[in-house]
Amino acid sequence: MADFIYTPPVTAQGATRILVKPNLGYPKGPPVTVGMSVLSKVLQGLRQASPQAEILVVEGVCSNLSLAEIANQNGLYDILDDGMTVLDADTLPCVAYRNRSPQPVRYSELWAPKLLKEVDCRISVSAFKVTSLKERPLVSATLKNLYGLFPRAKYKARSAHSRGQLHRPSVPQILQDVYGTIGHLFDGGVADCSQKFISQDWRPDVGQGFAVGRVVWGNDLLAIDRQACQLAQEPDANYLAPIEALRQKLED
Repeated sequence: MADFIYTPPVTAQGATRILVKPNLGYPKGPPVTVGMSVLSKVLQGLRQASPQAEILVVEGVCSNLSLAEIANQNGLYDILDDGMTVLDADTLPCVAYRNRSPQPVRYSELWAPKLLKEVDCRISVSAFKVTSLKERPLVSATLKNLYGLFPRAKYKARSAHSRGQLHRPSVPQILQDVYGTIGHLFDGGVADCSQKFISQDWRPDVGQGFAVGRVVWGNDLLAIDRQACQLAQEPDANYLAPIEALRQKLED
């Protein structure tokens, strides 16, 4: 952990605008959310790659607290330089992103911030969490982290604070649509495996942390999530194989 030095993707070199999506959706510190020590090193690496870039830290929360309140509570503002700005995803103009998958699970398109199309580089920085839905484990890492970019006003269900529509028929299945719409746009990611967070139920902010002491990063969100599962000694996330198979079909 102390030796972690982030190496950004090629698209970050000399970029004008960079979007960073951290896992900061809850008013709790790590391992519920990403650690500021890890996020700080990611931002430092991006700044070294692009000294003049505008770096936009974009998140949509799952709480009755605002992003500004959560960011302040978790210490986000303390690690930003003058060229870095925090943006609430729920306040940004959105457009529809077409699903590239030949077999969408539920959504032929998903709405997300237009900003994703207006930056040179996109990075997902996540915690590593395992919850339980219908007695099945659900891994949350760099791909699931992208849920925070979808507008709650459009995808809410029973709770206005969450994106319940994106849990039906199941999160692993909807993650196929997430990858097909915006996930494939991301140039890289970082999974903070300093600790793994384990919940005994569906709640992603109520559970226990276990030391792992690693950070996983690279240019492929699926590969990062797979490696994070292995380092955390957890079974491979069940969304990985179906998405990898779909991606292979698109590349053939």
